[in-house]
Amino acid sequence: MIRLAIRAPSADAELVLAELLALTPSGVEQVDGEGWVEYAVYGTPGELPSLPEGEAEVAGVRVRVSGEPVAEDWAERWKRFHRPVLIADRLYVRPPWEQPAVRPGVQEIVIDPGQAFGTGTHPTTATCLELLCGLRGRGSFADLGSGSGVLAIAAARLGHEPVKAYDADVLAVDATRANARANGVELDAVERFDLRHGPAPEAETVAANLMRPLLLSLAKRLEPPRELLLSGLLDHEADEVAAAFTPLVERERLTEKGWAALLLSA
Repeated sequence: MIRLAIRAPSADAELVLAELLALTPSGVEQVDGEGWVEYAVYGTPGELPSLPEGEAEVAGVRVRVSGEPVAEDWAERWKRFHRPVLIADRLYVRPPWEQPAVRPGVQEIVIDPGQAFGTGTHPTTATCLELLCGLRGRGSFADLGSGSGVLAIAAARLGHEPVKAYDADVLAVDATRANARANGVELDAVERFDLRHGPAPEAETVAANLMRPLLLSLAKRLEPPRELLLSGLLDHEADEVAAAFTPLVERERLTEKGWAALLLSA
């Protein structure tokens, strides 16, 4: 097992992260330093992004790349980077090895990070969950790009039905099914679906935690829902993507660590 580390200047770190997530959608480890941010990916040499050691360029940013074998305590170190998160005093999302929630009135979701991105701790997922908690309406829900299934599971826990989840990655589909079973949640559909082509799945509320290019493509093929949650966006991408979903209008925007999540409605 190799730890591939990519260190970037703090000012450009989010650009580098967006590029890395496109290469490694299962997510990365993040370490913040004085004036720099280091992102790390773990895997065997054939599984890791092809980046030369030393000085390199990622997303137009000069970075420093290094690789080293992981320590024998890798399993415990890995767990330290997946921490519980409390969302809007309504949802408590935790990995299986953390203690259960003890707050009254808080719905608990247990997500095994496994192979898919979206444990609830990354700003793209956390802000989308917060917007979801604030919705007054219920009804049908579609999670486009489900990853670990955390958004679909949260929607079901919050009273939406029917709830359907879609992802192009077979590992994400398997993770969504497994996490739903582990949480005692029955999703009405969990399907492999290529969001780049053809009509998009419809629902009264749609969540799409995706990258900018796919969101812009989706805007051309999505029948406007009652409410649309968009995430996976860098701050400077939010206005362009919101405008692409006209006639829906932006109602709320949350930002965290350079990422933005939007709530649009008619």
